[in-house]
Amino acid sequence: MKGKTNCEFCINYIYGEDYACYECQVNLDEDEMGKFLKDSYHDCPHFQFNDEYKTIRKQM
Repeated sequence: MKGKTNCEFCINYIYGEDYACYECQVNLDEDEMGKFLKDSYHDCPHFQFNDEYKTIRKQM
């Protein structure tokens, strides 16, 4: 997926109970983490759309 991405829809963006917030589960390098924290990480190569209905559609 090219272009803007939204972390809220990414399968790697998971709620972490340790810090009581959402966090990216991908091991980002220093530059990627800086962009992520500045909210300017719009072309993420790790973005995977969290489509929870994908499995259901395959079963039909």
